[in-house]
Amino acid sequence: MSISGIKQVLPHRYPMLLVDRVDELVPGERLTARKAVTANEPWYQDLPADATDEQHHYPSALLIESWCQAAGVLAAWKNPNPDVLAGQVMLFGSISEVVFRRPVLPGDVLEHRVRLFRELSDTVIFEGEALVDGETVLEVGRVVMAMRPASELVGAAGDAGGSPAPRERADRVTASTE
Repeated sequence: MSISGIKQVLPHRYPMLLVDRVDELVPGERLTARKAVTANEPWYQDLPADATDEQHHYPSALLIESWCQAAGVLAAWKNPNPDVLAGQVMLFGSISEVVFRRPVLPGDVLEHRVRLFRELSDTVIFEGEALVDGETVLEVGRVVMAMRPASELVGAAGDAGGSPAPRERADRVTASTE
């Protein structure tokens, strides 16, 4: 699957679309995807000209995000929805047993291997790893994702009985800590 196919499944776009290609997809079982890390990505823009390799480590949060996006392709394969305001929305639930084996640097090509561990109605659990040149750089014990109707999520903050608006929550937190 090329980038255009990925964009039909995931809502992410530049600079946060972190999957470049899907090499293998077995619906309901597994997926292998790639992400090429380059020095031209926005998270490197503030590095000094003489930055060391250590300063060029790909951010751990983005490594996990990229792997989870690959899992998202597998999760949403049956019902793709690049519009998060309609249909089913994929929500990240939790992640556990994450191990970083070595840093990822510009020039590395990540190979994300995602396996469906369990599927429970609208919730899926994945496991897997990311490799560079056959060497494991990330292990993921479990990731939980859930699909929810966008109609139940959009505008919930302003509805009666829904959560208060973000500003109201912030005021309440501030007031309770003073």
